[in-house]
Amino acid sequence: MRQLNEYFGQNIKDKRIVITGGTNGIGKAIADLLVSLGGRVLIFGRDHEAFRKAFDDIKQQFPDCELYGTPADVTKKQDINTILKIVDKELGGIDILINNAALAADGITDGTFEEWKYIIDTNIMGYLGFCKEAVSRMSPQKSGHIINIGSMSAENKSPESTIYVTTKSAIRGFSTSLRKEVNPFGIKVSLIEPGAVASDMQPGTKEEHQKKINKMEMLEADDIAMSVLFCLSQPKRCDIVTMQIRPHHQSI
Repeated sequence: MRQLNEYFGQNIKDKRIVITGGTNGIGKAIADLLVSLGGRVLIFGRDHEAFRKAFDDIKQQFPDCELYGTPADVTKKQDINTILKIVDKELGGIDILINNAALAADGITDGTFEEWKYIIDTNIMGYLGFCKEAVSRMSPQKSGHIINIGSMSAENKSPESTIYVTTKSAIRGFSTSLRKEVNPFGIKVSLIEPGAVASDMQPGTKEEHQKKINKMEMLEADDIAMSVLFCLSQPKRCDIVTMQIRPHHQSI
């Protein structure tokens, strides 16, 4: 067995990495970790202030890192095109795509048709759209890795979040089928399904989240970042197809 520090960094350094929703929560934790290992990382999110805060924080931690990005919304074609221009001009392609941008949603008795459509466009179409663009760039090089961040909601099917469950169930099916489609091109696809993770998507204050973390009822974003690293660090012969991570005391 090689040294673990070599094993976990072997597929990250100098890789061209795109993280959707990379400005807070799980996405930001993933960005921090992959930048620290020498990845050339592009992050974006729809909130301008959150983007600037995340970008400046990463640059402060790692002054010499290669970090790219701009505020962008995965539901807007113009914004997607802006991101792709940065991908092609600055990164020169994509080696790793982390599909993470998603919104929370309640049951079908709440919200409006327009609100549901925006959530579905974000949580499903955003994943599909960026996978298509990643595959078109990965296929000629016969390599690449797509990680879709799903949710244990697809397993739990809570009645309080029917719309969200619908989107994450779709991502589960999409990931399974996508892997079969792109596997012949040398592209890996992994689905990571977390349970409750402390983030803006979870109800409650940061203090309440911390209490749940201490009681092992909630995960930290860093826990999911480490799971992403584990998937990415496998040798070419080894695919992590699906990974589920839940807090020790969360009943699912």
